[in-house]
Amino acid sequence: MAGSSHGHTPAAWTGVTIAFIGFCVSGAFMVLAQPAGFWAGMGVVVLGGVIGWIMRGMGLGQPKNAHQELIEQQREPAGVES
Repeated sequence: MAGSSHGHTPAAWTGVTIAFIGFCVSGAFMVLAQPAGFWAGMGVVVLGGVIGWIMRGMGLGQPKNAHQELIEQQREPAGVES
């Protein structure tokens, strides 16, 4: 995955960061036995996914064909240009 730039976009970083904060909030409230706080944290997790999806739609994510382009580049012999 590292060679394909998978997840190295503003949309990915933002969505995952928000979801991580939501998981932390949910975990803390689970330990504190506060169901309302747990579900609020889970709402933040969902919000992270929605925000990442919206940012991808705005062009801040990886294009759909980026993976296919990488595969095609790896198939070409070194030093040969098309």
